[in-house]
Amino acid sequence: MKSTWETGRTADCPRSGRPQDRYIQTSHLRDSYRMATTTARVTPGTHNPSISAQNVCNRLKEAGLRACGPVVRQVLTRHQQQQRRLWAQSHHRWTRHDWQKVFFTDGLWFCLTRGEGRIHIYSRRNERYTKACTLEQDRFGGGGSVMVWGGMSGNLNAVRYREDILLPHVVPFLQAHPDMTLQHDNATSHTARSVRDFLQDRNVRVLPWPGTSLNFNPIEHIWNLLDQRVRARAPQKCPGICTCLGGRVG
Repeated sequence: MKSTWETGRTADCPRSGRPQDRYIQTSHLRDSYRMATTTARVTPGTHNPSISAQNVCNRLKEAGLRACGPVVRQVLTRHQQQQRRLWAQSHHRWTRHDWQKVFFTDGLWFCLTRGEGRIHIYSRRNERYTKACTLEQDRFGGGGSVMVWGGMSGNLNAVRYREDILLPHVVPFLQAHPDMTLQHDNATSHTARSVRDFLQDRNVRVLPWPGTSLNFNPIEHIWNLLDQRVRARAPQKCPGICTCLGGRVG
């Protein structure tokens, strides 16, 4: 193909795509939360000034951008990010045998209200966990809630955690398995001095845990399965039950 300098025309120049397509792709690369309907309404074009949202989705799909829900992550301070990184570095050589000796625990908050709206973003392959494609969500949800831990429900403070959970359930299990280490998060009921002294007196080893690290705990997968089953049993006209995984944790 001859160049513009040889022919004097721009029609012979190679193109990377129609301007309309490039505008659509660039708009969604700059804003992952942009809706296809918005792009369809404002996309410029002379030959086809009125395009549909489906056309926008088709153009995005051709560019490798697909619609999916954003990954919800905790709001982390720089210090919390550093602590999580250090924790991961100090445990990355642990084997499956090492992790099998950890007794993972957690509490689950069932929120009585939840938003019905669903958010979709457009992302390319391997971009799911990038900052532009994740949604920050504060750990405290709105509305009423019930906290569940090993069959317990209601408010959980240090005294109840020690007397109703650790003493009758956790400690006997760990004493029967002396090679196990207890994992619990940094909720105030877990880190209270009375609880730390209680566990120390009974020679219970506790795994150091970085703050705001729900996704580090494999028990969250169990909560997710439980949440799916609860949702499946909920009546259609019910306002719904949502799972604030971990709820008020540290």
